Amino acid sequence: MADRPTAMPASDSVNDTRAARPLQRANPAELPAPSPEALAHGMAVREYLRTLIEAAPADAAHQNRRTISFADFMRGALYAPGLGYYTAGAAKLGQDGDFVTAPELSSFFGATLSNVFRSQTRVGILEVGAGSGKLAADVLDACTQPPPYSILEVSADLRQRQQHRLAGRDVSWCDSLPERIDGIVLANEVLDAVPCEIVRFNNGRHEQAYVACDPADATDATEMSFTWCWKPLAHGALFDAAVARIPEIEGYTTEINLEAEALVSTLTERLSDNAAMCFIDYGFPRRGYYVQDRVSGTLACHYKHRVHFDPLILAGLQDITAHVDFTAIAEAAVEAGAEVICYATQAQFLLSAGMLAQLEAHTFSNEAARIAAFGAVQKLLSPSEMGELFKVLVVGKGGAVQALADLTRVDQSYRL
Repeated sequence: MADRPTAMPASDSVNDTRAARPLQRANPAELPAPSPEALAHGMAVREYLRTLIEAAPADAAHQNRRTISFADFMRGALYAPGLGYYTAGAAKLGQDGDFVTAPELSSFFGATLSNVFRSQTRVGILEVGAGSGKLAADVLDACTQPPPYSILEVSADLRQRQQHRLAGRDVSWCDSLPERIDGIVLANEVLDAVPCEIVRFNNGRHEQAYVACDPADATDATEMSFTWCWKPLAHGALFDAAVARIPEIEGYTTEINLEAEALVSTLTERLSDNAAMCFIDYGFPRRGYYVQDRVSGTLACHYKHRVHFDPLILAGLQDITAHVDFTAIAEAAVEAGAEVICYATQAQFLLSAGMLAQLEAHTFSNEAARIAAFGAVQKLLSPSEMGELFKVLVVGKGGAVQALADLTRVDQSYRL
């Protein structure tokens, strides 16, 4: 069983194994074959995306081709109502899905978060993107007095699964962000799936990736129905970010996620004066993200526990993610009025929060269960697994900054 972080090396500065192969097209024959039902669904998603592209204005500068930005393509592939990867009914997590997250690996993950944020969880918890509901269940199980727990979930399918798993608990679901947020916001592996833009430095200028329909008439959901189209990047926020962040190396291709930064800004603005947020995801600080050796960026696709680098195939059947620029996320929170409380690797954070003490104090029903639990925790902490590549960023306002002051023991925000 593989998990998402195997897509990239663990070090912030190690060479990317995809160097000099930006947006590599995959050979669908080398991936597990979709079932007939999945193929039919993929065709429906493909047609939805083709409709979006065909509705876009023709671009006279590019032979009147119609295109949409990659962020719009990614949004449709992942979140199209009833069709997208996260909004349709296919299994996504665990053995039968495409990847494994920390809560699915071990209940000690949620128990540790509940413990370290107990000053905030007593007030209330808002989880953004709750997946299967496993993290919510584990956090609530670890609370002496379960607090009000709210979930913001854009996927109707996942919401239904969460409601089934959390039936009988004091959990509510919201359709949009609350105007005021108290307590703690938890966001585990959320920012990596926010639609991003792809940009490159080419022929002395910054360009943005768009997606066009492939002129070939593909008849199978696994075929290459879409193709890349590059346009000069116009002046604006994306252009400014590209100029500031991307090395001027010919062909350098990477992601910039202004939508994730905007989401964090909005969340921060709605925090009360005694609230905090915890973001856990795979990523790097900016100095480790836009390094000269990582000329292909971090974009990756996850399908049936395989990782490849072609987001234009298997539309709606695969996850599409990009690593998080944690410097950008921290800057967005600070500019919106929060303070950085802690930035650390997942291993540093969980160890400091007492995960091993909880594990050792737990009474297991048998030796096999104990071995399995220790093995799962090892995956969460090991530098070669999730321990180093995953980072934890905690930001807050007012009293929350003081209440969580112990986290400064492992704070490495100087790396941001």
